[in-house]
Amino acid sequence: MKIIIRTFKEHDWTSVSRIYAEGIATGIATFETEVPSWDVWNEKFIKKCRLVAQLNDNVVGFAVVSQVSKRKVYKGVAEVTVYVAQEKRGEGIGKQLLEALVDESEKQGFWTLQAGIFSENIASIELHKKCGFRVVGIREKVGKRDGIWYDNVLMERRSPKFL
Repeated sequence: MKIIIRTFKEHDWTSVSRIYAEGIATGIATFETEVPSWDVWNEKFIKKCRLVAQLNDNVVGFAVVSQVSKRKVYKGVAEVTVYVAQEKRGEGIGKQLLEALVDESEKQGFWTLQAGIFSENIASIELHKKCGFRVVGIREKVGKRDGIWYDNVLMERRSPKFL
């Protein structure tokens, strides 16, 4: 299996939105309950750090970053988002995507990456740890989804290139 990690192109949106919908359906990947429109999604994520994992001609995962604040002091801090198609989870694709996203984010001047992960999403927490993230806190009952309160594990990766 040869996975190609490449830059996201707008025509990938159909596959990316399907993969995102699969993540939403798990109930522990995001507080979102429906896939946004292309315009909303496109506005949310930084255009220079958008990657997809491609197997043959199929997009099987994506990784993107969003700005955590518009304040200048936080220009090098971004939040990561990584999703893998349901049928390809557990095959190392998420790790390849996240490692490539870390590399790309450093090229774009990001010194800190953070992630807020449902405490029940053990696979995602472990993935982030493998890629150099550490737990910096737990945000207890930070949000409700379907009437249930959830905690978020706040994880962070500081780039050694900027220390």
